[in-house]
Amino acid sequence: MWIRQCELDADSSLPAPIPTRIASNEEFVPPPQSPAQIQYEARLTEISDRSARRQGLDRRAFLKTGSGMAAALLALNDVFGPCYAVDDAEADDQGAFAEKWPKQQFIFDVQTHHVDVGQQWYDQTPDGQVVSSFFTQLRPDAKSPKEALGQLNRAHYVKEVFGDSDTMMAIISGVPSRDWDKNPLPPDQMVATRDFVNEIAGSRRVLSHGLLRPNLGTKEFDEMERQVKDLKIDAWKMYTGAELGEKSWFLDDEKVAYPFWERTQKLGVKNICVHKGLPLGAFNEKACTPHDVERAAKDWPDLNFIIYHSGFRGFGWVSRGTGQPVTDPRSSDPQEIPWISDVLRILKRNPQLKNVYFELGSTFNMTSMYLPEMCMHMLGQMIQVAGADHILWGTDSIWNGSPQSQIERLRRLTIKDALIEKYGYPELTDEIKNQILGLNAAKLFGIDPQQALKQIKTDKLTQIRDDFRRHPRPSNTQFGWIWVEDGHMPTVPVGA
Repeated sequence: MWIRQCELDADSSLPAPIPTRIASNEEFVPPPQSPAQIQYEARLTEISDRSARRQGLDRRAFLKTGSGMAAALLALNDVFGPCYAVDDAEADDQGAFAEKWPKQQFIFDVQTHHVDVGQQWYDQTPDGQVVSSFFTQLRPDAKSPKEALGQLNRAHYVKEVFGDSDTMMAIISGVPSRDWDKNPLPPDQMVATRDFVNEIAGSRRVLSHGLLRPNLGTKEFDEMERQVKDLKIDAWKMYTGAELGEKSWFLDDEKVAYPFWERTQKLGVKNICVHKGLPLGAFNEKACTPHDVERAAKDWPDLNFIIYHSGFRGFGWVSRGTGQPVTDPRSSDPQEIPWISDVLRILKRNPQLKNVYFELGSTFNMTSMYLPEMCMHMLGQMIQVAGADHILWGTDSIWNGSPQSQIERLRRLTIKDALIEKYGYPELTDEIKNQILGLNAAKLFGIDPQQALKQIKTDKLTQIRDDFRRHPRPSNTQFGWIWVEDGHMPTVPVGA
């Protein structure tokens, strides 16, 4: 059956700062917990119990600290080999962890969402009550916490992204539907969230996608103009595999797509963010592959084609053609990463293409904790082929909870020496990580990072975050869905 990860975590004494299983954002079927993830969970329990005792904390409280994050990184290293730069001392000493915390790093997350969590979660779980308390600070004029939360659950979006993480700026995104009144987060609400957060902060913290649906035909031109001119959206988000109207569509279809690229240019929008990979059964599988990127990028060199999820086919998906589940998409070649490798092949045979970008939402999260060596291959090849300046940071939060766990993983990730020697991958330097975490997106979206940091440093949202962090209470959960077999509820009882 399907259950929310946050519901499990509410009753668990092991709210892991780095997840122990993959949760779905509803765009793919989540795989079962792998044997390695089970080992990671067990090792994390051992390390956290030891270190928590030394710090006079219970396990749950310990795992919400910086040392708890260090314990998770150490546990991953114990299971997968040396992947993350972390010292044993960081798990035992909060100060040792804090010393490695980068200062003034510009982090710009180009894929975030807010999701619906029921009022019961806010009222009846400790984590929900913390979110409610945090958000009430942002809405001091509200007559009650329930009224303050009545903002399409922007509550935990603001808290998870800007309270519990080092994210400086973000883009709010959504998914398409034929009718906006049946959409969980239509363009007007995405823009309302953008304006809401920016008004609270007193600075520009959030940008917004618009949603584009070429397969509804040229009648969509009016909607394009409305979103650009009235809503002032910052980029398009689109799903070629979503069968709106009669069928799915492709980026290189001259009749269906090209009129929209022409209109996009006339409207002054340059960034086209397209969902590729993660072919949930409701999507057209072929249209989720990146085979249509090559010709479109060639024919429209003044548009930037940003491949969301980097085209990653994912773990645990079910083939629409065969109906069979696929849990490990690798071939015998460890460098082959479907369908990311298809994008890499396009760029290898077209070195002149400079308008195709990889976006890491969900893909980095899954690979870095499910198969970290695959993540090393992925980033190594992207840097080799496309360049470090063509990788954009996205987390798919808050489906995945706070993005802080992913931020810490990228900060600490190393490519193993054996892979560097065998495949010629570059080292993941601080400079490269800074590019990925925010500087690349800033350039694409016309943002001056230094000026933005200057404004953010003194805005109201930073003041509230700094006050909150004097006694931090991260939720350490994912708001997506996991699959469990009946009678096999994956939980660590409270007090274990």
